[in-house]
Amino acid sequence: MAGSSEATRSIDEAAVATVQRRLARLSAPPWLHADIASRMAERLLLFKTAPRRIVDWSSFLGASAQRLTATFPDAALIAVEPSDRLVDRSRVLLRAPWWTPRRWTAPAAEVILASATPPGEAQLVWANMVLHGVTDPPALMQRWQRMLSPGGFVMFSCLGPDTVRELTSAYARLQWPAPTIAFVDMHDLGDMLVHAGFADPVMDQERLTVHWNSAASLCKDLRQLGGNVSPDRYPGLRTPRWRAALYAALEPLRDSSGRYALTFEIVYGHAFKAEVIASAPAETQVPLEEMRRLLRSGRKTIV
Repeated sequence: MAGSSEATRSIDEAAVATVQRRLARLSAPPWLHADIASRMAERLLLFKTAPRRIVDWSSFLGASAQRLTATFPDAALIAVEPSDRLVDRSRVLLRAPWWTPRRWTAPAAEVILASATPPGEAQLVWANMVLHGVTDPPALMQRWQRMLSPGGFVMFSCLGPDTVRELTSAYARLQWPAPTIAFVDMHDLGDMLVHAGFADPVMDQERLTVHWNSAASLCKDLRQLGGNVSPDRYPGLRTPRWRAALYAALEPLRDSSGRYALTFEIVYGHAFKAEVIASAPAETQVPLEEMRRLLRSGRKTIV
């Protein structure tokens, strides 16, 4: 998403669109996204009342729609997708089978493009594993804020700066461009929420260590998560010789069990849209003649 704020990040949007088209062909959302969706769903206990309308931002790749509809079966779900292909993908995924009660009793899910204007008055905006790939996070947060009714809140997750730090170090040793874009620190994301009009932001993070039996399987799984969309990445395709050098550079990533290990920092955040409180007028105007009358009626005689 293009933007003009000072927080605009260096991301190749054409590369992002290419990754989205490729991932839309997957039979299921990325494996890490599905795991984080489960972890996020545990935080839905924060709700005191069930939301009536939910906006699921980047629904298919976020791997969250089925969890949201299972948790809140009576809520209207609006799935927002960045491309026509992902809109089609979500429509197929969200159509309940004819033999399930939800097909006939629950509100039908609506799927729209992110370039459209989603209906407002939602009680929950949910965005799993999408914010790290956005060029202007504050602008997107402001859109989320406008979609919410007072008292509603946003919940999101994204990758943090320590993600694949071991791979970044390996690239640095080889004097290669960084293998990822620069991810935003959770404290900066919290500040962005406040500036976007949210109240009481809560940010936390966890580090997950993922293991692979081979360098080839590690690289395959990383590709399934997306890809490097930094403008500074290597142009063009890599050669078999380059791949061999990469596999050799990954050897220090082996742990005591002989498996390759990478760290993923997952940042979680949620914040409320504050209730609108009517405030007293900042200025009171009294006509001059009325002021004179008040002064005359309140004058006292001193003896």
